[in-house]
Amino acid sequence: MAAEAAETVIHPDNYRFLQQQVYEDTGIVLDHDKHYLIEARLMPLARSAGLASVNELCVLIRASRESPLRRQVAEAMTTNETYFFREPAQYEALKNFVIPQLVKLRETSRKLSFWSAAASTGQEAYSLAMMLLEMGLGGWNIEILGTDLCTHVLERAPTGRYQQVEVNRGLPVSLLLKYFEREGLDWRLKNDVRRMVRFEQFDLRSSMSKLGPFDVVFCRNVLIYFDAATRHKVLQEIHGTLFRGGYLLLGASENIGLAVNKFERRCLGEATLYEAV
Repeated sequence: MAAEAAETVIHPDNYRFLQQQVYEDTGIVLDHDKHYLIEARLMPLARSAGLASVNELCVLIRASRESPLRRQVAEAMTTNETYFFREPAQYEALKNFVIPQLVKLRETSRKLSFWSAAASTGQEAYSLAMMLLEMGLGGWNIEILGTDLCTHVLERAPTGRYQQVEVNRGLPVSLLLKYFEREGLDWRLKNDVRRMVRFEQFDLRSSMSKLGPFDVVFCRNVLIYFDAATRHKVLQEIHGTLFRGGYLLLGASENIGLAVNKFERRCLGEATLYEAV
């Protein structure tokens, strides 16, 4: 029994191998004390492949860099936590300050563009869409791009279908009844909301020269997983996608870091946003 238990513990060489592979494929930095996280995320993948341990999973990945398992490992190690109207103070800042300002600036073109980076299963982008509809902007040309690295969330996001437990997280009942339809045990967003958003796969470490320009970019709770150099590069690239005077929204535990010369910190209501300069 002791020998079997030892076999299931991730070997130090395999841990270092996974750290390197995950960093190469996603930019995520795994600290040296994340054994529990790797076990929790990768053991289900190992079992589905008929393997007894993460060590055996590493053997297969090492055998072929083109193995589909490598991509599955990368996606398993990403965090897809999201819910409707997450960090509500930021949505309030958009509704009360940013969007009214943009409406005045764009009253001729009547066009607004947004990017939800690391969109996961779509709640962030759809929250924005519902808010804009509630503000009476349904007649405007609204473009909302949602991107993510992971294929499995991108396959689901365009369906706009959510379980009861998901619509219970952050979504007001009034908006649920107004913009969703019951579909079996789940809820599905109506077409007028879903058609406001398009989803694409995108790696935030890639060049963003073909994206934008955007009025607002959401890049929340992503940078915390990157190292300093990657964070700086991503922020520099995002700045290039924004209209001057456009806004970047980060997670509550994130800040602009070394890209401070590209953005001005704005306190709008109870939220902090970053204006591109």
